Amino acid sequence: MKYLLCCCLAFFIQHAYAQINITYLDSIQAYRSDYVQTHEVVGKEDRKFLQFFPIDPSYNVECRFEKYGDGSWFQMSTSGKMKQTYRKYGKLNFTIHDTILTLFIYQSQNLLNTADKKNILFIPFTDNTSGEECYGGGRYLDYIIEDIKNDRLIIDFNKAYNPYCAYTTGYNCPIPPNENNLPVSIRAGEKLYRKKHP
Repeated sequence: MKYLLCCCLAFFIQHAYAQINITYLDSIQAYRSDYVQTHEVVGKEDRKFLQFFPIDPSYNVECRFEKYGDGSWFQMSTSGKMKQTYRKYGKLNFTIHDTILTLFIYQSQNLLNTADKKNILFIPFTDNTSGEECYGGGRYLDYIIEDIKNDRLIIDFNKAYNPYCAYTTGYNCPIPPNENNLPVSIRAGEKLYRKKHP
């Protein structure tokens, strides 16, 4: 009887985990589908050239958030001639595959003056896949201040996306500062665009 009870319990736990996992995978798949279908730079006929790593829940990580005071504004380099003004909003500490990592999260001075976008936070980063499996100019993640709860922020690298410069020229895409170069391979999110742009 005890053995049967344990087997039933194990089955229900496994089933519940599978359901959670399926729900998560479905949510990321839906996110990607929407991303591809509504892409503002890549036209319909070229969206087949967008490619992504397999969805991996281990890259959906909880970070400890350290708030910075009103940091000094600085000029973040871009792929074009214009620089963009940001400040460090905070620091994220987290672990991926037993490696302790940090990322800085930034706030745009330009968006801060826009009523409907003033709460947007920006995480540009590079990693060991940059320039090989992924776009050399780095990838981005976006959040809002309200996503930070109890000094925690969950970031999902499965949602990491390429800047517009990965597809075409003529944009001033922020280049991730050296402090946001992760010394690991983040095999999650968007990969290199398969069509060469002019």
